[in-house]
Amino acid sequence: MNIKIQAIHFTLDDALKDFIDRKVNKLILIDDRIINANVYLKIDKADSYENKVVEMKIHSSDGDYFAKKKSNTFEESTDLVCQALRKQILKHK
Repeated sequence: MNIKIQAIHFTLDDALKDFIDRKVNKLILIDDRIINANVYLKIDKADSYENKVVEMKIHSSDGDYFAKKKSNTFEESTDLVCQALRKQILKHK
């Protein structure tokens, strides 16, 4: 399983990287045919409050899954994205 995390226009700290790795690994427990995951972290507009965007693309041997969420923190956005992807994976199974 390969997890690629890209922080666009800012530097990623280790705590956030570990948090995202743990969340993605929980998705792997649901579907063991997942090949890789691409995670993109962006700050949408610096002047607004809910501006942390997380996009996640998961490639599986069964198909591809995608979710994009925006909230106050990257952790909260990651939680929302993982919940959406979990629903997609379970629905596909």
